Amino acid sequence: MKFTLSWLHEHLETDASLEAIVEKLTLIGLEVEELVDPAAMFTGFEVAEITAAEPHPDADKLQICTVKSSQGEQKLVCGAPNARAGLKGILAQQGAVIPANGMVLGKAKIRGVESNGMMCSGAELGLSDDHDGIIELPSDATIGTPAAQALGQTDPMIEIAITPNRPDCLGVRGIARDLAAAGLGTLKADTVNAVVAQKDNNVSDVSLAVDGDTCPVFAGCLIKGVKNTQSPTWLQTRLKAIGLNPINALVDITNYISYDRGRPLHVYDADKLTGTVRARQAKAGESFVALDEETYQLRDSDCVIADDNGVLGLAGIMGGLESGSTLDTQNVLVESAWFEPVAIALSGRHHHIESDARYRFERGVDPASVENGLHLAVRMIIDICGGTPSHPVMAGDVPQNNSQISFAPTRVKALTGLDLAPERMRDILEKLGFEVLEAGETDWQLRAPSWRPDIDSETNGADIVEEITRIHGLDEVPSTPLPKRAGVAKPTLTLGQRRAALMRRALAGRGLVEAVTWSFVSEAQGQAFGVADGLKLANPISSELSHMRPSLLPGLLAAAARNSDRGARGIELFELGHEFLAATPGAQRFAASGIRAGLAQMKSWQAAAAPVDAYQARADAQTALAACGVAADSLQILPIDEASGLTWYHPGRSGILARNPKQPMAAFGEVHPALLQSFGLSGPVVAFEVWPETVPAPKASASTARAALALSNLQAVRRDFAFEVASDKRAADMVRAAKGADKKLISQVRVFDVFEGGSVPDGMKSVALEVTLQPQEQTLTDAEIEAVAEKITAAVEKASGGKLRG
Repeated sequence: MKFTLSWLHEHLETDASLEAIVEKLTLIGLEVEELVDPAAMFTGFEVAEITAAEPHPDADKLQICTVKSSQGEQKLVCGAPNARAGLKGILAQQGAVIPANGMVLGKAKIRGVESNGMMCSGAELGLSDDHDGIIELPSDATIGTPAAQALGQTDPMIEIAITPNRPDCLGVRGIARDLAAAGLGTLKADTVNAVVAQKDNNVSDVSLAVDGDTCPVFAGCLIKGVKNTQSPTWLQTRLKAIGLNPINALVDITNYISYDRGRPLHVYDADKLTGTVRARQAKAGESFVALDEETYQLRDSDCVIADDNGVLGLAGIMGGLESGSTLDTQNVLVESAWFEPVAIALSGRHHHIESDARYRFERGVDPASVENGLHLAVRMIIDICGGTPSHPVMAGDVPQNNSQISFAPTRVKALTGLDLAPERMRDILEKLGFEVLEAGETDWQLRAPSWRPDIDSETNGADIVEEITRIHGLDEVPSTPLPKRAGVAKPTLTLGQRRAALMRRALAGRGLVEAVTWSFVSEAQGQAFGVADGLKLANPISSELSHMRPSLLPGLLAAAARNSDRGARGIELFELGHEFLAATPGAQRFAASGIRAGLAQMKSWQAAAAPVDAYQARADAQTALAACGVAADSLQILPIDEASGLTWYHPGRSGILARNPKQPMAAFGEVHPALLQSFGLSGPVVAFEVWPETVPAPKASASTARAALALSNLQAVRRDFAFEVASDKRAADMVRAAKGADKKLISQVRVFDVFEGGSVPDGMKSVALEVTLQPQEQTLTDAEIEAVAEKITAAVEKASGGKLRG
């Protein structure tokens, strides 16, 4: 729904600013979707005069104009045919935004001549389709006057979203009523004087068809001797402001009243009517040509307006082309009726007709506006087009809503928390048009106004509470937490259970398939994995399942062997479960373990086949620990030795992940070849084991919110360093030392090369690191980069005992 500020002021007496009106509209449920303020749109445009116009030396159709504005004289190139000395028009200064295309105007050279500014046409300002020449203003226009003022474009346009339950706000008066009730002014009196016939002219009989439910009331007034013409400027301006094209006075008046009062009307050329004009149901086989020049085949469920010769229009949706008014029309019949909303909606949907009348009627037009709307239209037609009216005739009866609504004032506080005085609630309701029939202490009897078909008497007063609340102010409703219901269970998952669920999802995301294996192993398998004394079962279900498992890996390796025997070339399994460390009760720990066997990458035309390796197992273990809240950067990688007891791993291709060397959190690596033979597997096979119970529980005060994303738009700097160190030195220690050289600036350290021999002395190796520097505040200078490089070199040399290679 669109309207202008001045249009609103015709119904609302208010001193409120545009900003206050816009804010209040949204607060009372009429959300503002768009605000077009011409004063802002025409910033940088002003009245200017062309004082001289000379031909362009290199273009026949261009002129070099000297223009006088509030900033003095300036020269610009203009191609308008009507540009001449003495013409006053609209000048766009540099920096102005052209409304038609959004272009920001700047200095330009046109055929070698510098042009400052632009004299504008109506099309460029979005005011018309005229591209042929620049706007010509009256000779008395004052130079420097803002364009919006000179063009009469000072009236802001407001567009609001209308929900289907608010047909009353499809008219400016309904919007003004809501604003007045919300305390933003006073609703002006609705002064529509009844039409009095000046001569004894009688309109043709208007009657209803047998089916009176679709159109219970149909009113009309005959006006003779009208002179249809173009609408006055004020009316055309108002319609253009809301996006409607003026057509002629008769049509423009009906469009205006439709938006002003939410009351659709129709005007017929009375000389094209025959006999009685009536509202009736269509007959099978009838058709008519509508104003959109389309022919519509009607159904017997359609309501039509017809005379003795046939159908004149589809009631409440669109009139017929043959009986419509034109500039030659001299006698008119003005129609005002009320149609049943559902019937209009069904007809419009069936015939695929979208019209302004249908939009309003199917939502519910005020039935009480039939007579007033007719009088208002006749008055406007006589004032603009002249003519002599006859006595208005009304057939049928206006539908009456006599149902009463019971409302308990205490419901407002019960539903919203607002504690309002009865006087305040009554004032709001009466300003909205509600009739308070009785107002007891605990129960009120109300009647809704005729323009509010959405108010339901069966909602136990909830609709009334909504009206009071939105007008008083939804921003005044207190925010109150819902009470905790008795019996709602507290979270039951333990920390370990939550971690298990997170690890299960994370490992599945790595491509591993979850397996469930026996909690028992054979004696040989148990001994290979260090089974403790006393874990032998007294009554095993099988001789191959005689001991409680000391690790999850035996069951996974046995499953891998079975899959390998069946031809599987890539085996990726994981399991979550308990390992048994001793025969005493409770001597068990929860673990997440997995294996990868066979090929990690099948051969293809792009790459050769690649077997699994220990680095994949390390990534699996780090992923599981990350699900428990352990960052990979915080872990040390320690070698597996005899003291660790993890004898089932390859001693040179495995490791332990830990924060504290004395408390391993995970182990990973290739499975020992000798162990693989006992399971009937050929290598390589890699495995990992994670013990989440070794991960400390988060502190109670620790925030569970994810840290804010910190990104830098500055380019990263990468530098390579090669160090010569002893062969037994660990690259991980060098990486950690490099990272610690400048924790704020260094974002990543990566080993990209390791080699021995050649120019490297015996017992030594070369380890090359790529260090990424990520500036956060400003681009690094060469001196700053060199300073960080010296820190990195010193830190790595100290940690490894090596030296930077030249």
